[in-house]
Amino acid sequence: MNYYGGCDSGSTYTKCVILDEKGRMAANVTLRSRINSVLSAQEALDQAVTQVPGLKSAKDLAYLVGTGYGRNKVPFADENISEISCHAMGVHVAAPQVKAVIDIGGQDVKGIAVDKDGTVQNFAMNDKCAAGTGRFFEAMARAFEMELSEFSRLSLTAKNVIPITSQCTVFAESEVISLVGEGKPMEEIAAGIELSVAKRCFVMAKKAGAADCIALTGGCAKNDGLKAAIEKVLHLKVIELPIDPQLMGALGAAEFARQKAAR
Repeated sequence: MNYYGGCDSGSTYTKCVILDEKGRMAANVTLRSRINSVLSAQEALDQAVTQVPGLKSAKDLAYLVGTGYGRNKVPFADENISEISCHAMGVHVAAPQVKAVIDIGGQDVKGIAVDKDGTVQNFAMNDKCAAGTGRFFEAMARAFEMELSEFSRLSLTAKNVIPITSQCTVFAESEVISLVGEGKPMEEIAAGIELSVAKRCFVMAKKAGAADCIALTGGCAKNDGLKAAIEKVLHLKVIELPIDPQLMGALGAAEFARQKAAR
């Protein structure tokens, strides 16, 4: 049997997915990215191939597509495809009914409209500032002296919202630290943070042409407080993907690899 790989070399995490000939997921790996993108991709690929009997290295894959921030550094890749296209295809494979995606990566936010065949119909991207990205949420969790997973649930208990006025990550972190120091309810500050990010997502989603429902991809898709805030701001249902949303880029890359090899 032939196998097809997708490696999403992100700024924060590196993900790898391997599919078989029928499109079934045979392996998946998620690792924290190193400074060296080549080493990150190599490690993810090495771990993924060990999950598939008969594969000894990434060289044994019938076709391999690299995507993400470091897509040009993926060893043995037959082709590189943008993360926008790969996230669209990944969501199409996981949930074909979804036609709009918000991808919140480590350092950018994208709104993507997905066509009926999984290709990109339209997209909008904010890559000029880290506000609202994975890095932003990591900074906020540090300010709260919490793990990121704990911070992502904190706003769900808030009765009120304390607005965060700063858009810049550095200034927002200082603003949050000041509010915490003043003794303001931490859950209400967290609600203000989630709401500010949801408003940025609103702009991306509308530019991309979001319809009646939307899917979140990337690590921030696991932020329950953000999902609730986005549903409130966008008045759209956030669809729960049946596959880890952080794998969507790698899944889409692997599906592209499978389709291209079939030709």
